Amino acid sequence: MCRNIKRLHNFTPPATAEEIHAAALQYVRKIAGTTAPSQANQAAFDAAVEQVAAATAELLDSLVTSAPPRTREEEAAKHKARNEKRFGPKAA
Repeated sequence: MCRNIKRLHNFTPPATAEEIHAAALQYVRKIAGTTAPSQANQAAFDAAVEQVAAATAELLDSLVTSAPPRTREEEAAKHKARNEKRFGPKAA
């Protein structure tokens, strides 16, 4: 999975349409191998992003879990701690 695609399931508040679209865009960019498609491919690229975003929203709506919801702040703190352990404290 692309490192830039963030986990979207089981958050309080739920993932926004913007977060879903951003994940879909990153996925299509990874698959296409480009961040900016040519003019000839722009329509296909945009359609793929919209289809992946719709499928992602449908998936997130249908998933169920018994785990308590996470918050973005807690996940950001965990990510920061992992990075500090891996790379050391961030220089000021």
